[in-house]
Amino acid sequence: MKIESLFDYLAGNSYPGRGIVTGVTSDGKFAVSAYFIMGRSENSRNRVFVEDGRGIRTQAFDSSKMKDPSLIIYAPVRVITTAGGTDTVVTNGDQTDTAYDGMSKGLTFEQSLRSRTFEPDGPNYTPRISSVLHIDSGKFCYEMSILKSDMGDPESSNRYTFSYENPKKGVGRFIHTYRGDGNPLPSFEGEPVAVSLDGMKDAKTLADKMWQNLNADNKVSLFVRYIEIASGKEETVIINKNK
Repeated sequence: MKIESLFDYLAGNSYPGRGIVTGVTSDGKFAVSAYFIMGRSENSRNRVFVEDGRGIRTQAFDSSKMKDPSLIIYAPVRVITTAGGTDTVVTNGDQTDTAYDGMSKGLTFEQSLRSRTFEPDGPNYTPRISSVLHIDSGKFCYEMSILKSDMGDPESSNRYTFSYENPKKGVGRFIHTYRGDGNPLPSFEGEPVAVSLDGMKDAKTLADKMWQNLNADNKVSLFVRYIEIASGKEETVIINKNK
């Protein structure tokens, strides 16, 4: 599989929608997670990320302009404390809570998401994309999921879970909702894209570079977290277009 430049990939797509990047730094010390949102409508663009404990949530920037909070107000990041470390759940919707609740009760990531499908926003039927970063006793692995309609058919669901054990240093996996702009919006296809994390020494470096390469008109908010695998120490950066 070819390893892509994350930044060229972002710069070449005016509307990837919402996206998740998960991986490991080149030195193998840090687990990496990034999540961004974009918007075409005033309602979608009227948002910011705010910290909520060890997680984050979306919030209206101007509450007087919020028309419909469904599908756009949710907690993208929640953290489960485990015996050996943490499970960090990152998703593009309220399935964050579904995964968090299921895993807290002993279900696997994949089992927890079986109750969910794509978003009910026809004709787009936006995929639900999710990831979980497992840090346990100084070891790291991760999983990613996409729940999508079968070629735009609202009666058919496709479910894909990708597991990465002993993930390659300096490589991340990138999954996003749309292949590009359109009407209806074309859903992401295939397995998560392998992207290089070379030179991304800390959360700020990655956040700044990603933000620079997201479409200036459509980008809304970005979250990046680096977790030191040995200690569990976290570094988080949030960038909001609305200030």
